[in-house]
Amino acid sequence: MEQIIIRDALEKDFPAIVKLNADQVEFTSDMDVARLKLLDSLAMYHRVAIAGDRVVAFMLAMKDNVHYENDNYYWFSERYDSFLYIDRIVVAAGFQGRKIGTMFYEDIFQFARDNRIPLITCEINSVPPNERSLTFHAKHGFEEVGERWLDKNKKVSKQVARCRFNAQT
Repeated sequence: MEQIIIRDALEKDFPAIVKLNADQVEFTSDMDVARLKLLDSLAMYHRVAIAGDRVVAFMLAMKDNVHYENDNYYWFSERYDSFLYIDRIVVAAGFQGRKIGTMFYEDIFQFARDNRIPLITCEINSVPPNERSLTFHAKHGFEEVGERWLDKNKKVSKQVARCRFNAQT
């Protein structure tokens, strides 16, 4: 089994990131290279998981108070002063089940502590249900803090946040 390394995303990784996103678009939103460049410029945290010489996963997260036009991000902005919003995490199908998501979450938790960010937020679709994501996030200390209807009341998004943790530890 190949060793997985997490490192900062580089522009040379962008084509692989866009492809990974396209392969899992039903769980996230469309993104081309131009959109990725914009998201990268807004992101405080943008890292990839590497197996051998291949990008097999990525995570993007924005800090509070950036000009990110996203309804879920705005929802958190209206409620919290200081947070890190996980915009998306994607793991290649052939690498799911290898704890890469857990590696990213442990990394972003440490990143938040190092940067004194007390809260990490994200949303999970609950209609239709994404049980796997709900279970994963609950296991990592996330709790539901709200809910909002999307797509003309066709979808429900659970807004979740990692319990506030001591930014010092």
